[in-house]
Amino acid sequence: MKLGICQMAVSEKLDVNLKKIIEFIEQAAGQNIDIVGFPEMALTGYTVEVLTNKNMNDMVSEALSQIRETCEGFNTAAIIGHPYKKSDKLYNSTSVFLPCGNIYTYDKKYPTNAELEYFEPGKKDPLIFDYNGKKIGAMICRDQNYPNLAAELVNGGASFIYILSAHFYNPKEARWKLEKNRAIPITRAVENGVHILLANFIGSHLGMISLGNSLIADPEGAVVASAGESEETLLSVSIL
Repeated sequence: MKLGICQMAVSEKLDVNLKKIIEFIEQAAGQNIDIVGFPEMALTGYTVEVLTNKNMNDMVSEALSQIRETCEGFNTAAIIGHPYKKSDKLYNSTSVFLPCGNIYTYDKKYPTNAELEYFEPGKKDPLIFDYNGKKIGAMICRDQNYPNLAAELVNGGASFIYILSAHFYNPKEARWKLEKNRAIPITRAVENGVHILLANFIGSHLGMISLGNSLIADPEGAVVASAGESEETLLSVSIL
């Protein structure tokens, strides 16, 4: 089984992000990657005009439908970060699309203080799904700060955990938080004896910057694949 992550820049326009996500899924299929994870909120970013648009759910649903069709057509699974509104409450969500048509969703359990201005904390159980005979877990960015959540995923049978991230800060903060944001996923890998796959953004968004450094860590904490600070790329690891 070959697992991958995408490091990408985000646009304030949904259609631009959608086109890029579909292209990366097609690239992943060309590299025989079975499943590829994208960053947190990869579909829309955090543009307020999008998050407050009364038609946001319709826009997101139409885009996710195209992503689902792409996954089915290219026989590659994808994990996509996006917003979604339920009962007038906005959630920072992720959806998993499997080639067979199965869909799984999860809402970020631990939003940052800044996110709480817009997003509700998720109430769903941790996300674990079966794919190609393996159990895979997923969480969203700051969720990784809570060891018990990763432990729940592993206790539920997950051998791999995807972390969808968006490490946007002012430039100085982005630099001094770089090592911390690398250390946490590696720590979770060692604590739980599983592969951790962290997908992050690069570039600027709404006056902030993300320095990439997406990575895949093995169960012993070795970084088996990593990206730099500025390139859009796919990373992958093959597991027997």
